[in-house]
Amino acid sequence: MPSICQAVTSDGSSDSVKYSHQAPVLSPGTHSLTVSHGVARVEQRYHVAGSGPVCVAHSGGPGIGWGYLCTAGLEEHLTMVYIEPVGTGDSGRLPDPRDYTVGTYAGILHQVITHLGLPRVTLLGHSHGGFVAQQYAVDHPDRLSGLVLYDTSPVADEEFWSAAVAAMERFVERHAADHPEVTGYVAALNAPLDRMSDEDATAVLRQIMPAYLFDYWGREDEFGPARGSLRMYAEPNRGQGPPFDLRDELPGVTTPALVLAGQQDFICGPRWARLLASAMPAAELSILEDTGHLGHLERPSRFDGAVLAFLRAQDVVAGGV
Repeated sequence: MPSICQAVTSDGSSDSVKYSHQAPVLSPGTHSLTVSHGVARVEQRYHVAGSGPVCVAHSGGPGIGWGYLCTAGLEEHLTMVYIEPVGTGDSGRLPDPRDYTVGTYAGILHQVITHLGLPRVTLLGHSHGGFVAQQYAVDHPDRLSGLVLYDTSPVADEEFWSAAVAAMERFVERHAADHPEVTGYVAALNAPLDRMSDEDATAVLRQIMPAYLFDYWGREDEFGPARGSLRMYAEPNRGQGPPFDLRDELPGVTTPALVLAGQQDFICGPRWARLLASAMPAAELSILEDTGHLGHLERPSRFDGAVLAFLRAQDVVAGGV
């Protein structure tokens, strides 16, 4: 069967696998379960591909369609379980959009992991999905054999966002002469996604996607199709709550962790990766050079090698990388 990564369509769904309530929970394909959120019951979908020890992957956003995070290289060694976050794609919607918080996503993630029926799993979280993974590690450390925190941060406060805007301004300065369209990127980064339609939010994400890569225009033939397949769902951006900040809790997380970041990631780069790794007693840091926010697309062999070497050291996977 082809990798699920090879068949994700422009709406974030997969045309290579069948949706099933009845198949075993880790059989290849698309699965659904009903999760609880307060008194509400919500459909949660997830997608399984590959073989080997189980790695649950939580995509970013909030609100970005799950398909961009497909990692075919990891599927050769791991059973990848890709969460399709509630509020996106064919998963359900929360009754109150204000409830799309990191805590809500971590609680739903726990229901999925419990559903899988395994004593422990590896958890990979990218960007906002890394916020969710950190919260899960704080809440349920006994359920994790390893933690991969990929292009994320232990905090997303005003200083974090100001630094991201400043980095985007520098990106515009570097590229405006050759690519005048980037002059709108700072305004797009600050656009109120919570007040947009899904179509308009998707347009914003696709507009600024080059800033998330080290060399988009040098590899546009390769990255253009990925840009065109990105989907953003506006509703998860309506969540309300205090700014994300786990700096005080992370020293208590003893789960072996790999903190992985792109050297040129403008939003969750080395500054935040180092802060995150230094806060966790069992964390190691890996910086991917010539890489932005999407290292699994830009430098897949380096990304896969770093993740698999870490998991091999934890005896999660066997053999060479």
